Amino acid sequence: MTAIAQFIREYLLAVQFFTRIPITGRLADWVGYSPELLRASAGHFPGVGILAGAFAAALYALVQALLPDTTFTPLVAAALSTAATVLLTGGFHEDGLADTADGLGGGYDREHALQIMKDSRVGAFGAMALVLAVLAKVSLLAILGSVEGAPTGWEEAPFASWYICAALWTGHVVSRGLPLLLIYLLPHVGDTAASKSKPLADQISPGALLVGFAWCFVALALAALALDALNLIVACSFALLALLWMGRMFKRRLQGFTGDCLGATQQVCEIAFYFGLAISL
Repeated sequence: MTAIAQFIREYLLAVQFFTRIPITGRLADWVGYSPELLRASAGHFPGVGILAGAFAAALYALVQALLPDTTFTPLVAAALSTAATVLLTGGFHEDGLADTADGLGGGYDREHALQIMKDSRVGAFGAMALVLAVLAKVSLLAILGSVEGAPTGWEEAPFASWYICAALWTGHVVSRGLPLLLIYLLPHVGDTAASKSKPLADQISPGALLVGFAWCFVALALAALALDALNLIVACSFALLALLWMGRMFKRRLQGFTGDCLGATQQVCEIAFYFGLAISL
């Protein structure tokens, strides 16, 4: 099998694992499955963000184009685009955020926290984390969608969407690239025998890590056509600080990470990216 075919198989398996996009029939047979293939597909996590970000950005732009130009239009567009990404991914990362918040918030030690995180029920800490995360994401996207005088001639577009579309798209990619560092630097903990994320999160090779950062570089290079370099640097810096904070917390409380921790980190890094971008404006 050629390197290109192997690359496509790994990417499609990542899409199958992280989204609700159906990959069935002969295509699914060609992609196949093995723990090794799933492990290699981890490097394509940011590539899945390109699909999710493009879907969210397209819906945001469509809503802004269809609705009248009012104060609340960016808010409606932000809410609908956020809901769209949840539908696309099946709430995969939001579920990880809720489980992680329940475990770290309600667990009095490492073993108790990991036990709580296995429970599929959402507790008080998880519910609060979900509500606050959605509120933060929607409000920040609404701010970015309503900024006047954004750079690169954004305000001259047929509808004020180029800037927010670039922000949405890049945020989804970068926030899925940074958690790969957790896989590389921290051990996977928890019920390794039963964890569905074990093959994915067991380890990541330097080559797969390079693939993940290549996806991020492509997204950032294209986003630079609509966003100033300084804006991107500030936004990525905030996302990186969020990653360091999450990684430090996981190392101190859990001595490693679980699949839920990766989902929680993606959510926090995405919010931090939008927050940094809003501040840079």
